[in-house]
Amino acid sequence: MSQFNQHKGFSRTFEEGKLTLGLVYPLETYAGNVPEMHLEEQIKLGKLAEDGDFAALFVRDVPLNDPHFGDVGQMYDPWIFLSHIAAHTKNIALGTASAITSFQHPLNLAKSAASLDKISDDRLLFGLATGDRPIEFDAFGVDRNQRSEFYQEALQVMRDTWSTSFPIVNTERVKLTGVTDILPKPTRGNIPVLVTGFSGQTLGWIAEHGDGWMSYPRNPAQQRRVIADFRALTEEFKPFSQSLHIDLSENPNEGPTPIHLGFRTGHKFLIDYLHKLQKIGVNHVLFNNKDAQRPAEEIIQELSEEVVPHFPALK
Repeated sequence: MSQFNQHKGFSRTFEEGKLTLGLVYPLETYAGNVPEMHLEEQIKLGKLAEDGDFAALFVRDVPLNDPHFGDVGQMYDPWIFLSHIAAHTKNIALGTASAITSFQHPLNLAKSAASLDKISDDRLLFGLATGDRPIEFDAFGVDRNQRSEFYQEALQVMRDTWSTSFPIVNTERVKLTGVTDILPKPTRGNIPVLVTGFSGQTLGWIAEHGDGWMSYPRNPAQQRRVIADFRALTEEFKPFSQSLHIDLSENPNEGPTPIHLGFRTGHKFLIDYLHKLQKIGVNHVLFNNKDAQRPAEEIIQELSEEVVPHFPALK
């Protein structure tokens, strides 16, 4: 039993023994670093995903365009863009994959997350990461060696300010003495935080302090061992999510061919593969269609008709 079973975004996306599906913005296929991001099209496809019973839509926090990295995500500030998506959807969970703790003050991050959770009616899945690109640490003037400590600090500060009125918090970057407060507070006094990757922490720390773990694609045998190690460290159900790049073939019978962080395949193999992930304990898969050859609308429509019915949103 999780403390977030009544949280709208969490309960739509996560249940022990079940797997659901999400999409990562931008909802388009493109070559190179920068997508087109026609906003009307992004809204249309987000609604199509919601109507198609996807559980969640995710945005990434990519502060700067690093041409060598190969992808700037949805380009827009994640909180502003998620607010725009929230205004045009009703039930689908809205996630960050993931917000960066190293370049924002913890109080600002706490306020942004609480605001989005309130505005979206309890739908935020708060993926949280340290950031890892050296070029960004240099640009922000942040010591990369402190990123693990900043991460722990940010999570502590956010939880204290979300749950307590006029809290007393004393950390390296935050000095709250009980005479001021952050508003709004999340409706439930907390927001589900998904630790992304290791974020400079031990697996034991992630199992103890995270509300879930968001990791990366691995072959199912290796992923099963990773999940088993994670589950052994916590008695409470804490969901495991992973990303997956797919290039969905028009031929439903086409077998898998590896691509970056995923594979090209028809939907029949994809369904079998997702059943294997569900069996080993994966609770949510975030599809990234960047490298696909077909238009995103076609892919989302086929996934909604052929794949999502096997792994529908939970509520």
